[in-house]
Amino acid sequence: MRCGLLVRYRRQVIVEEHWWNGDATARGRRDVYIRTDGHRWEVQAQIGGALGRSKVQECPSRGSASILAGAWRGGDPAWRELPADRVGRA
Repeated sequence: MRCGLLVRYRRQVIVEEHWWNGDATARGRRDVYIRTDGHRWEVQAQIGGALGRSKVQECPSRGSASILAGAWRGGDPAWRELPADRVGRA
């Protein structure tokens, strides 16, 4: 995965924030990431863990990425912020 990230971004991507919905099953797991390469910001919503589907949306700023990540998480209190692993995800 790291190779694909370097090809896409031409620099290392950093995971700034990571949230998980608390469901450990492959079918129910949801993750939301805020990532940056130092110039661009994006939010990734992932369904079904590492082998599941994901959607990535580019954002013009850190603030807009944070707003979008919050919207994608909705109001469910089960979401937990996890330590960012600092390695990008594709």
